Amino acid sequence: MTLSRNRIGCLLLAILLSLSTACGSTGGAEQAGPSWSHQLPELQPLSLSPGQKLQVVATTNIVGDVARNVGGDLIDLNVLLQVGRDPHSYQPVPSDLTAVSRAHLVLASGFGLEEFLLSMLRNAGGSAALAYVSSGIEPRAGHDHEGDQSATADEDHEAADPHVWLDVRHVLLWADNIATVLGALDPSNAPTYQGNAAAYKARLEELDQWIIEQVALIPARNRRLVTNHEAFGYYAERYDLEQVGTVYPISPSAEPSAQDVAKLETAIRELGVKAIFTESTVNPRLAERIAQDAGAKVVPLYSGSLGSPGSGAETYIDMMRYNTNSIVSALR
Repeated sequence: MTLSRNRIGCLLLAILLSLSTACGSTGGAEQAGPSWSHQLPELQPLSLSPGQKLQVVATTNIVGDVARNVGGDLIDLNVLLQVGRDPHSYQPVPSDLTAVSRAHLVLASGFGLEEFLLSMLRNAGGSAALAYVSSGIEPRAGHDHEGDQSATADEDHEAADPHVWLDVRHVLLWADNIATVLGALDPSNAPTYQGNAAAYKARLEELDQWIIEQVALIPARNRRLVTNHEAFGYYAERYDLEQVGTVYPISPSAEPSAQDVAKLETAIRELGVKAIFTESTVNPRLAERIAQDAGAKVVPLYSGSLGSPGSGAETYIDMMRYNTNSIVSALR
């Protein structure tokens, strides 16, 4: 039996609510179970020993990079999804469970991206607080299954697009949210967290404006994106691009039908799309075949993971610059 995203969300929320009552809270914190509105939990200060650092786990390396900029050397940071790992197919390993069991705080992006997380918290034990860094963001609708005969009625128009970090303004809010929860657990260092967040946000503001200026160099008729899956919707909306098609209509784990492929190839030809943008965590083989058939080129981007050392996309800011340079170069 296949569960809809809505049913999965309800089940995961039920698990989390049970965790909040069964597991207790870190250092006496009274933690409210996060809901799909992603409100930040109410946290009480920890009793840290002199020199003791907050033990923080980030689900993805993108969340981890932002946390590192805000927490600095005041936190010990573990990242679950290392470079190149796809959040859609992640499976925890024993060391991940150990890190979560020892953590004071787990930072997640949210909106269904980390569907593995709540059962992992249950299995790991410990008393980590859970905070969704996307608290306060209004998500765009995800794939609505239009034309997908296998979708049930309650799946339509209900999924949220989790790829919020591809709009830089959302990561400005991530920085604030991370500073808030770190400061709540470690109030003596709250001014440092806030100062770090402010400095990082200044760099993000510059990045956001730079992307706007770079995309403006693309002729309006060429500002069309075809990507592996619907990861770049926020980027397109923020930076005046149009996402006109995807290689995988639902997710990289669901193979498109022959009709889907034919429809995409026709759209690429008719719209004069210059490139198919692939992702570092998804096998590009199908995209390469479609591009060859439709007369487009394949251009790799980063979406769900940062790049490895030497890639030019080792940090969030680097990743967004890399992606923008690649998109502008391909579409100009």
